[in-house]
Amino acid sequence: MTLVVRFILIFFFSTGSVFAEDNKLTARQILTNMIQALRTLNYEGTVVFWRNGRLETMKYFHAVDRGKEQERLVALNSPLREVVRNGDVVSCRYNDTQDVVFDHRPYERSFLVNFSRTLAELDDFYEFSLAGKEDVAMLPAYVIDIEPKDQFRYGRRIWVEKLQFLPLKIAVYDVSGALLEQVVFTEQHVRAALPFREARAEVGRANMLAGQAIKDGNAGVLPFTVTDSPAGFRPIYFARKTMHDSHLPVDYLLMSDGITSISVYKENKNPEMDLGLRSVGAINYYSLSLEDYQITAMGEAPPETVKSIVEGVRLNPPIVRKLQPE
Repeated sequence: MTLVVRFILIFFFSTGSVFAEDNKLTARQILTNMIQALRTLNYEGTVVFWRNGRLETMKYFHAVDRGKEQERLVALNSPLREVVRNGDVVSCRYNDTQDVVFDHRPYERSFLVNFSRTLAELDDFYEFSLAGKEDVAMLPAYVIDIEPKDQFRYGRRIWVEKLQFLPLKIAVYDVSGALLEQVVFTEQHVRAALPFREARAEVGRANMLAGQAIKDGNAGVLPFTVTDSPAGFRPIYFARKTMHDSHLPVDYLLMSDGITSISVYKENKNPEMDLGLRSVGAINYYSLSLEDYQITAMGEAPPETVKSIVEGVRLNPPIVRKLQPE
């Protein structure tokens, strides 16, 4: 046996044994490990966002210390800004104006990929499968497909690094399989520790005035209710907010199926506001008038989904419109 033949045999047999070991993990197990890694590891890298035909490169940091998390995105090109998540609170600071905007997002756990339910709860709406193995940023990764079981959700593919189980790439596809957007790490590093960014002294404008989690039995006390929506979507959070370009309060309801989130807004009717369907990349918007208000739903979902949710909105009587802060 020649040295070359021996090398080839060793290479293929050793590779096969590694693949056999890899295949012992199911798509669910890989995603479960990923969800855990996202929250518990210190890691950083350079990430490229492709949305609506545009590329944006940012530095990404995730630090954890004694159960507390901080996540940061720092823009490398104009407009320069920094987005920070400290637990449930997200702030965005714009370098050119020094403006800081705060928001409360209790159900957002990651800027990269977010699961608000256990994988077992998603069985009726998504199929999880191991599609193969590829390299991303020179790191070996599992390729996980998340396929919707109906036309009301988009499909996703996640490349999960084999050693640390962190996502290296996330892609979103429409119902025809066309790529809508993706997030890709060009380099990623796990650290023993990362420093937390200290909160600045300046005071920003808070978007949230009051908020509450939606639990069984309390949805009826909200200003409006979604009476009909695609299967799996349920209200999980309500808040009264002010928008960036207005000081008037807007009622905000977050709905989710565990992967796909839809934001529903109720605001005073304005003749200058556009009604109907609009799309920006993977995000679809649908608005209609309801009595003296405009109702808008938006999210990373097909047009049929946001339209169905908006058309299912019903206003509740004013007598029960009482909101208690969390």
